[in-house]
Amino acid sequence: MCRKLSLLLLLFSTTVFAQTKHSRSSRFGSYKGLVMAGYQGWHDTPDDGSGRGWGHYLQRGVFGPGNIKIDLWPEEKEYEKLYPTPFKHADSSVAYLPSDHDASTTDVRFKWMKEYGIDGVFMQRFVGNVRNYGITRDHFNKVLADALNASEKYQRAIAVMYDLSGMRDSVDVPLLIRDWKNLVDSMKITSRGNRQTYLYQGGKPLVVLWGVGFNDRRPYTLRSIERIIDFLQHDPAYGGCSVMLGVPTYWRELGRDTDPDPRLHEVIKKVDVIHPWTVGRYRDEETYTRYKTDVQKGDIEWCKENGVAYAATVFPGFSWSNLNPSSPFDQIPRNRGHFYWNQLMGAINNKAEMIYVAMFDEVDEGTAIEKVSKNPPVSGSRFVKFEEGIPSDYYLYLTGYAGKVLRKELPVRMEIPLPKNGETAR
Repeated sequence: MCRKLSLLLLLFSTTVFAQTKHSRSSRFGSYKGLVMAGYQGWHDTPDDGSGRGWGHYLQRGVFGPGNIKIDLWPEEKEYEKLYPTPFKHADSSVAYLPSDHDASTTDVRFKWMKEYGIDGVFMQRFVGNVRNYGITRDHFNKVLADALNASEKYQRAIAVMYDLSGMRDSVDVPLLIRDWKNLVDSMKITSRGNRQTYLYQGGKPLVVLWGVGFNDRRPYTLRSIERIIDFLQHDPAYGGCSVMLGVPTYWRELGRDTDPDPRLHEVIKKVDVIHPWTVGRYRDEETYTRYKTDVQKGDIEWCKENGVAYAATVFPGFSWSNLNPSSPFDQIPRNRGHFYWNQLMGAINNKAEMIYVAMFDEVDEGTAIEKVSKNPPVSGSRFVKFEEGIPSDYYLYLTGYAGKVLRKELPVRMEIPLPKNGETAR
């Protein structure tokens, strides 16, 4: 009898896998032990073929000194293709910027991930961009396709993160579902073989829904979130997925940045992973320590008690004065990496098993860990520069180092591994 039951269970399991469109497994079978970063791929230039002009480098008006959105200027040295700008360096030479529409830009960044030991990225996919048929959606489809290819080339993990900002209640649920079906069918995003690089969790492809439970009057409800979760988990063809939710900082307490509806906890219990959004919630090492002790520790305990994995969010600093001129310049300073390192080690000491870095390439809000120019343009706009002796690759180096600590390949150390003056951090 037991043998017959085992055979029936095996047959059922095989049938379920056969019905879904996903490969059985992945080179990356679990988020546990990985340091993953958010990846946006927002930026374009007029001559890159995207048709989006200075997409996301410019908010409105004429692009040039005094009118730009980014607070960090990407380092120009290693990109295969760069585009001239109206900005000038101190020696009067033209300043150049990369375009995310070029596959070579994506390739360089994934190469950095491999060189520095960063495990991979979550590709942000805004519902508003999915809704926008035409050049905007085409651009983000191309960036995602290029990233999939680069992730396979450099063996880095990759997953889709739907940012629900701008989503309309109920009407956009079918739109998101159609988009996931399209990615599965047209890009074969989860069906590239059992050694593919799409990130799995619990033996299933991991899909992220970011923006669940915030109290900032978002026009979608928890009921709509549940419909999407149900599709991703249970659809016989496109489902069979693990789900991760991006939730507010104070989700457990249902306070401050969180909608007080207690149903949020019931929704969280339905998914596999959560990552609370903490960017800007603390501003220095002192306020982070209070968060780590008073909030994060309890969050991790709650997740363990309720069978939900916890991914800690960390960020290196924050500045968006070119995007929002009323905001202070270098609003949350990096403090020579100490602010970032304290978060990384604090999360690991609190027994977090997964880490989410905000962000890999977010130069608009000054959170990027990618290589940043130490000699940005000097004309008309201010850009955040790393402190003296801190090399352009320092945050890539710290991120990779933290991954080794997370996996217990290196011991926890609260003393930050500082580079020598003028030398690469590698």
